[in-house]
Amino acid sequence: MARRRTRARQLALQFLYLYDQRGEEVLPERDALFDAETDDPEVLATAKDLVTGTIRHRTELDAEIRAVAENWDIDRMAIVDRNILRLSCYEILHRADIPAKVSINEGVELAKTFSTENSGAFVNGILDQIVRRHPKPGS
Repeated sequence: MARRRTRARQLALQFLYLYDQRGEEVLPERDALFDAETDDPEVLATAKDLVTGTIRHRTELDAEIRAVAENWDIDRMAIVDRNILRLSCYEILHRADIPAKVSINEGVELAKTFSTENSGAFVNGILDQIVRRHPKPGS
């Protein structure tokens, strides 16, 4: 299960990166892009849910990130980092079934895999502040 969610997050991040660059024109391509990467129905369903939720709540997520990202303009952040933050923030704020610690850890791992050497610490700091503003029960 954990590996499947990790893979779903990776797929979601890749799609959110495209969406950030190309906008809504890429939405019809989502299913084909995901189907080309995996045939695991659980991974597909989770990735689609993450993408849909992150896009639906993007304005709110960006506001949360802006509120804690001192001295950082979200529009000037690396595209990968910005979308890792959005994805993880969506999980923290809207997915009660995922512990905040897991969302932070997965965000940091995505940053280490897909971004720069310093991105893991950056993502960790931003997400930790978001969790402090919005603590989840049991986290």
